[in-house]
Amino acid sequence: MSLISSSALRRTVQPTLAAVLLTSVSAMAVIAQDQPVTGGTLVYLEQQAHTNLYPPAGGFYPNSGILNQITDKLTWQNPETLQNEPWLAASWEINTDATEYTFKLRPGVTFSDGTPLDAAAVAKNFDVFGLGNKELGYPVAEAINNYDHSEVIDPQTVKFVFKAPAPGFLQATSVIGSGIVAPSVLEQPYAELGDATKIIGSGAFVVDSEVLGQSLNLKVREDYAWGPANIEHQGRAYLDAIQYIVTPEDSVRIGALLAGQADVIRQIQAYDEGQVEAQSYSVLSAPTRGVNNNAVFRPDNPLVADIKVRQALTAATNSAEIVQTIFSSHYPQATSVIASTAAGYVDLSDKLVFDLEKAKALLDEAGWVPGADGVREKDGVKLELSVYESLPQPQSRATFQLLSQQWAQVGVKLNVLAGDAGSAAVDRLDPLKTPVVSAMVGRADPDVIKSNFYPSNRDALLQKGGLNPNATFEDAKLNDLLLAIASEPDNAKRLELAGEAQVYILDQAYVIPIFEEPQVFAAAPYVHDVSFDAVARPSFYNTWLSPR
Repeated sequence: MSLISSSALRRTVQPTLAAVLLTSVSAMAVIAQDQPVTGGTLVYLEQQAHTNLYPPAGGFYPNSGILNQITDKLTWQNPETLQNEPWLAASWEINTDATEYTFKLRPGVTFSDGTPLDAAAVAKNFDVFGLGNKELGYPVAEAINNYDHSEVIDPQTVKFVFKAPAPGFLQATSVIGSGIVAPSVLEQPYAELGDATKIIGSGAFVVDSEVLGQSLNLKVREDYAWGPANIEHQGRAYLDAIQYIVTPEDSVRIGALLAGQADVIRQIQAYDEGQVEAQSYSVLSAPTRGVNNNAVFRPDNPLVADIKVRQALTAATNSAEIVQTIFSSHYPQATSVIASTAAGYVDLSDKLVFDLEKAKALLDEAGWVPGADGVREKDGVKLELSVYESLPQPQSRATFQLLSQQWAQVGVKLNVLAGDAGSAAVDRLDPLKTPVVSAMVGRADPDVIKSNFYPSNRDALLQKGGLNPNATFEDAKLNDLLLAIASEPDNAKRLELAGEAQVYILDQAYVIPIFEEPQVFAAAPYVHDVSFDAVARPSFYNTWLSPR
């Protein structure tokens, strides 16, 4: 049977794959394999279709895998040092209280439609990112705090002014959500930017064609000459083209890769790593350096409103067993709210000790007693919770199924629901239906904690003033901490605040950290120099294919 057995892949992709492979091989000269080769098409299999390509929507990995090839950023965050280095901005100045940032732009940069990437274009981008546009439907970028306005000083110089200190802004200029697009893009309604052909950037590749929800073709930009300033490669990308193919089934992605019908695939599951490596293919794992893959409680739900219940379920969780049973060495056990590679990380493993007897005692104290069927009860109500699997997260269903088994040992029932149910998105905003959710955010800056928990950002706890209009729960102390992280110009104090927030979140048992989430890819042995930004978004600017 053909490895391309998925009906969707077979229907739309198989002939294209064959043509692409022939083109890739014939286009490459036979030269030494340790030297980059120019030419060829990279076939990239993505687990999910992209959604909206407004840059601040790039937090969704299928979106960022495209945006990272077609847009550039003002700065580049070195993934090894986490320092911000010049890219579209040749230099910058920051005032003492981090309320003004002035960038001098690199000369000669243009968008793919030929228009200049100048100070006016950059100002337009950040005015939309920082303020949103209600008329056109653009939300504010979660990475940008306290934004007030931009000022065009001259064609190559732009200043950004903030209402309060914004110490995370320099790093925010390097994130996927700050990819610069042509001003004409931001004059279109937000809802229309799911069409990749409408995105005009300055990146090394440009959108060539698209079949919505199925495939996307990028072609190299021949005149590209402005990669991050401190990397050796500055000319056009080595590849001629990239073909994205949406392939939801894990087995089909793996089969196509090992059969030579694909070159790189995203979201390889831990249980497939062995067969990939056994055939001398590469497993590429990159850290996301942000909020860990956590189980998050919604305190507006009466079943988990009592801190003792949340503390009990934390003690009943054996994250080591989950990691060792389901995952591989690429998935470190979580020891805090954020990853050990994240800025401001504090080791809080002493607050996450697996202790069944402690869990049972806490539930007893909270008044929940075992019923006839073993499930605890209180005032005639069973301690029965529900959680939806999260399709973007690796092994989400298996993780929650094992968690359900662990919680059952202390008399708590956890129902794991299918993540693709039609009502799932709506139900996740209702704490009565989803007292527990899966959440994680990748960003190499302490602001990532605010991004996940603050009401006007991702609002993982569903607080008052956030995503749920009927919410009554509010934690003013936590919110003050989050705002302080986003507004403290002294870096040492800012990191201390990040530590305080992690301690407070675990002391309140709002989340149960499970593992540090990477992005795991697999690549054929003839694929070279796939690189990743500081939070595991792939870049194919340096990638090349050796002859096969």
